[in-house]
Amino acid sequence: MRAALITALMIFLSTTGKPAEASSFTTRELLDGFHKTVFGLEYRAWSWRAYLVKKFTVPVRFYVHGLSRKDRREVVERFIAEIGTKIAGLEASLVRDPGQANFEIFVVDRSQYPEVVRRDVYKDLRADAPGRCLVRVVSGRNGIKRSAAVIVSDEGEFLFRRCLVEEVLQGLGPMNDDDRLTHSVFNDQSRHSRFTVFDQIILNMLYDPRIEPGMSAEQVETVLPLVARDAKRRVN
Repeated sequence: MRAALITALMIFLSTTGKPAEASSFTTRELLDGFHKTVFGLEYRAWSWRAYLVKKFTVPVRFYVHGLSRKDRREVVERFIAEIGTKIAGLEASLVRDPGQANFEIFVVDRSQYPEVVRRDVYKDLRADAPGRCLVRVVSGRNGIKRSAAVIVSDEGEFLFRRCLVEEVLQGLGPMNDDDRLTHSVFNDQSRHSRFTVFDQIILNMLYDPRIEPGMSAEQVETVLPLVARDAKRRVN
């Protein structure tokens, strides 16, 4: 038992580490992180929308489908509450009727994953079901219309928490991954499984009212340094 506790502690320390402070990131790092995550798509990068800002412009109403054997609802709802307090400009709430939701979260076991992705997310039984977890975002020039994330529950605590944070945050708009973002969950090579300070700043930049859906990288260029400065202050 003692050895197991020591091992668990070592894993915890290696995957979390000491959290970085908002003041430790330069404006250049934040602008680079914004461009790497907001402009582009991890999947289906051919879409024209990949290179435009994607964000909700209405309150985000979450509904959690708890389909896995292990009940994860409390953890998921706690993370949704964290989002609501840490991202200025975004209003997040839980609803008890999926018909009222514009962001659905499906918590599944691996055996359920392909069917849920095809039936409930893509509405196409012939669709691919790629990845360890997945999020789909339906967006246009006026903002994100709806998102749906599928989170696998039964392949370990790290994967569950990692997928929960990454896929839900990506469903809010920053849909690209980049292996050079060492302080971000938007990097499949990193060991982060929490809402990092770096990512909090990126999401606060995205949900700043000066950043509008449909804007291109060129259109945000002049205002983005000021947005980064203000987002860093808010996270501090």
